[in-house]
Amino acid sequence: MSQIDGGRSFQDVKDGRSVNRRMVLLTDGHSDPVTAKTASCLLRFCPDEVVAVLDRNASVGNAEDLLGVGGAIPVVKSLDQVPQAHSLVIGIAPPGGKIPATWRPLVIQAIQRGMTIYSGLHDYLIHDPEFVDQATIHHADLVDVRLNRESEVASAQGLNESCLRLHTVGQDCGVGKMLVSVELSRSLQQAGLAAKFIATGQTGILVEGDGCPVDSVVSDFVSGAVEKMILQHQHNEVLVVEGQGSLAHPRYSAVTLGLLHGCSPQAMILCYEAGRKSFNGLSHIALPGLVKMRSICESMASLFQPSQVIAVAMNSRNLNSRDAESERERVRQELGLPVCDVVRHGPDDLVEAVIAFRQGFLKDPV
Repeated sequence: MSQIDGGRSFQDVKDGRSVNRRMVLLTDGHSDPVTAKTASCLLRFCPDEVVAVLDRNASVGNAEDLLGVGGAIPVVKSLDQVPQAHSLVIGIAPPGGKIPATWRPLVIQAIQRGMTIYSGLHDYLIHDPEFVDQATIHHADLVDVRLNRESEVASAQGLNESCLRLHTVGQDCGVGKMLVSVELSRSLQQAGLAAKFIATGQTGILVEGDGCPVDSVVSDFVSGAVEKMILQHQHNEVLVVEGQGSLAHPRYSAVTLGLLHGCSPQAMILCYEAGRKSFNGLSHIALPGLVKMRSICESMASLFQPSQVIAVAMNSRNLNSRDAESERERVRQELGLPVCDVVRHGPDDLVEAVIAFRQGFLKDPV
């Protein structure tokens, strides 16, 4: 069985993040910051590896104008404009996780150039006969970031209690947990702490170069897969574990709870989007308030050890500056916790909260 026939996960790819992937981010016709969150995050966190954004319908010339991030990285209409590219990344996370039919010729063209194709969708490249046939002929790699072979249950043993496990949890899905986790882990590193971002979704894995796509792991093995990453990296002082979904979301709560129990956090950052009233994809169901959400997260995380929400990450993308400050102060008063938008305000309030909690935690471990 060839590597393609057997399927390749991100961890199987030898270059991973060890060499410049020289990526073209494919967002063609779906170039809004929410749908194109994979592309947006790679532009934000890995700009040196991005050659271009590919969108045949775009009327702008650079990534900043298209997605609000990425500066002068060009937006191109054809792969012919970027002959130096090494890889094509499916840059969107659409509902249902399918590659748009109009994209197939673009993917085939990239395969025929011998480029590596990275996809984080549920619709695996290796399950597409045409992609596989072309990749075999042209010696191209098909890399399904969500592909995994996790098969171990959690043991709840061997945790290093001097390592702070910090977890981003959400009022809803799609509120910025991954972005907050990366910004926070990098800022903690800049503050002099040995901090590691633990990626649990396709975009985070592409950014960090390792991780596990927990929403594609067999349900019994979700906690074990997360626990394995904790045990592997707990020589660090702080692990920032990316959250997925929400404990309150009717669709995604199972993955969220398995992830929560697998990482067994001593502290959490509560993430939410200002102004959102109902669940993503379920507009007929109102979101629980932040006070209730904090209580739910703390109750479920404290089944086996004390755990608490220590700060709030606000996503204020739909607010102007004045309304964002008003909302920030409202939540500060409501929850009695530090609050900031890591894009608008920077992550300093979260960093200070983590450092203060860690100092108390080391003096009096939970």
